[in-house]
Amino acid sequence: MIEVESLTKTFPDLRRGEVVAVDGISFSCRCGEIYGLLGPNGAGKTTTLRMLSTVLKPTAGRATIAGFDVVREASDVRKRIGYMSASTGIYDRMTAWELVEYFGRLYGVGEDRLHERMQHLFETLQMNTFRDVLGSKMSTGMKQKVSIARTIVHDPPVLIFDEPTAGLDVLVARAVLDTIKSLRDQGKCIVFSTHIMREAERLCDQIAIIYRGRILARGTLHELTAQHNETDLEELFFGLIQSYDAAAGRMEAVTAT
Repeated sequence: MIEVESLTKTFPDLRRGEVVAVDGISFSCRCGEIYGLLGPNGAGKTTTLRMLSTVLKPTAGRATIAGFDVVREASDVRKRIGYMSASTGIYDRMTAWELVEYFGRLYGVGEDRLHERMQHLFETLQMNTFRDVLGSKMSTGMKQKVSIARTIVHDPPVLIFDEPTAGLDVLVARAVLDTIKSLRDQGKCIVFSTHIMREAERLCDQIAIIYRGRILARGTLHELTAQHNETDLEELFFGLIQSYDAAAGRMEAVTAT
């Protein structure tokens, strides 16, 4: 459902010259699978997801979603994805119900189907208690649930979640993760970024450890721990990063001489 080949994104910088945000990454994600991008802030996770969702154009490489190219067939891609960014972006003057309804109409969902879909989502996500609350009055957890509802209101086959539990308390975060897991069980193809080890361990069928725009390792949790002879994902993660930084430091030293 998602195929990524040597995807690269660079940005111009007046002081540093060309900055490489994503450096030739490749991976694939199938229906009924959650593919996790695990990395620290600034690793390239958000840039990758923005390219997949057609918000940014790749500098090089290619990506397809449901067989459609994210650059040449961007409108076809957008019809088939739901993208939840790290920023909730909730409109202050719209209620939860109004906002989800608005996005459903943008996606072209018919009135009868939209109403039925919204009733289901508001019940499933336990949003009926604040369906008439304005965005300006919502808690962080409420906003996050509204963001999820508007992401999936058109029932797309591919879902992209960029750190969906950021800033949430433990109860709301668990509810969000349970929702994403249930979407996977419905056969959705899901890409999920996080910097939280426990989330990756609990949720992801495949994990790619990304750092400085590069994928350092990828596979199932069992494959990763077996390949690197490490039972703890956090220790594996930090070990890979330290090794990469050490190698990069040696390369810079050689270049300087």
